Amino acid sequence: MATEACLTKQPKGLSAFEKYLTVWVLLCIGAGILLGKAAPGVARWLDAQAIYVGPAPVVSIPIAVCLFFMMYPIMVKIDFGQVVRAGRSARPVLLTLFVNWAVKPFTMYAIAVLFLGTIFYGVIGPEAVDHVKMPFGLDLPLGAAHGAGTVVLHEGAKMLQVPLWRSYLAGCVLLGIAPCTAMVLVWGNLARGNDGLTLLMVAINSLTMLVLYGLLGGFLLGVGRLPVPWQALLLSIGIYVALPLAAGYASRRWIIKAKGERWFRERFLHLLTPVTIVALLATLVLLFSFKGDVILSNPLTILWIAVPLFIQTNLIFWLAYSLARLLRLRYADAAPAAMIGASNHFEVAIATAVMLFGLSSGAALATVVGVLIEVPVMLLLVRICLRTRGWFAGGGDASSAATAADRLGSEATR
Repeated sequence: MATEACLTKQPKGLSAFEKYLTVWVLLCIGAGILLGKAAPGVARWLDAQAIYVGPAPVVSIPIAVCLFFMMYPIMVKIDFGQVVRAGRSARPVLLTLFVNWAVKPFTMYAIAVLFLGTIFYGVIGPEAVDHVKMPFGLDLPLGAAHGAGTVVLHEGAKMLQVPLWRSYLAGCVLLGIAPCTAMVLVWGNLARGNDGLTLLMVAINSLTMLVLYGLLGGFLLGVGRLPVPWQALLLSIGIYVALPLAAGYASRRWIIKAKGERWFRERFLHLLTPVTIVALLATLVLLFSFKGDVILSNPLTILWIAVPLFIQTNLIFWLAYSLARLLRLRYADAAPAAMIGASNHFEVAIATAVMLFGLSSGAALATVVGVLIEVPVMLLLVRICLRTRGWFAGGGDASSAATAADRLGSEATR
């Protein structure tokens, strides 16, 4: 079938890095906080190594390098030539596009406003503020209002002072508009879904993101009275999505032509396997070295951010999964359709938050919390899929599904 042809390499399951990603993230949080305390100037010096337009830092070079190596291994695995053959899998693809782009961004915004701006508003602190980058190309005088922020002088540079909860909201929004195009390959495989269809939907979402990520991000940030740096937003899409996409496409074609398909799959991709997560962990050390004081002064900060993200993930999963059942999809198509909506492309979200608002912003911290909860929550949803395979055609009997789910639980907790 058409979707099988676009599969470069079937995911075999969780690698050691992927299986214990939450542990690695926690270790990086600790390492980052210790670095921030022991050598507070290191992260600031690294963040200052940037490409400047006038006095404004536009692209952090260390972060840009790390984030490129997060994205390239993802993009090089995709055979975009098969996207045009999506016709045979129209229903699950259309379902995924609908949930990812017409529903998920708006439910994320609503849930984040409800919890961060209402329920947790008092514990976050009505007077708590964050200092974020001025929108690229905007030069306002000190004291000027811009959205919900005010221009202030912070550490010798003009910054926007915004309510802290709104900065967290921005990070949640950036997560909500970024459908997963990497780890979802693992989740779909563990749920015994159609791997070819999963990769096809990943390819389509990667291309769709080039257009809709900036449009929806700008719209929702504007609704939240946050700065909408359109130039920086488009630049971040170019650097962190389009550039690795183009590099992956070009290098894939060149390597296969020079070395052959088998060498590409068995040697080259094998070497790339840990690169994305290593680059991610290096970025996290930098992020938390800057946010250590905030976390130590209010260790529940991560919990306040994690609650709306957890609810959003489960809501989108059950919505997509229920719609798949209503559309009478096969289980092998229903599982990845629900997984790709529930999980987030945290690499792009982190990259965009850092570029738009700064390495030390609450928005960047919120995107990192998305990484922290991704693995345990998605493993839980995989188990739910395996236990409910009998709801769909081609799902098998309930007893074998329960056995598979129990086996997964044992593997994940070893």
